[in-house]
Amino acid sequence: MTSKLPQLFNGHAPIDLHYLFWEAVLKFEEWEPYEGQPTVTFESAHVPISDVFIAMRKCMDIVPAALVGEVVSRLNKPWVGHGPLDEMTFSTAARIMGLLVRKRRQNPAFAFAFDATRAADWSGSRQPHDGSLR
Repeated sequence: MTSKLPQLFNGHAPIDLHYLFWEAVLKFEEWEPYEGQPTVTFESAHVPISDVFIAMRKCMDIVPAALVGEVVSRLNKPWVGHGPLDEMTFSTAARIMGLLVRKRRQNPAFAFAFDATRAADWSGSRQPHDGSLR
């Protein structure tokens, strides 16, 4: 349930929820086919990763560059942000990750293969995000 998680304040999440989101993305990466949905721990409660993504669906905070790389590496189409810095909000990242969780739950063998041929030109003149901080 999302009620166990901290609430957003005027579209902004507390830092605890930012860290929990990052942990949920990493747990998603480790999720083996045919296993139950991974959980993260918040205040000694086990919370499904989908609840974390739901809690962040209206968060307008900007996702750190390294986490953007983790999220877009799971897409099979290029992602291009809006604005001069191609920034991604947690809302966008949460919606992407929520969709991937739903797909995984519908089809446990769903492969999240990164299409390296599209990565080279995913945003035109920019190189694909390598997950490093810049």
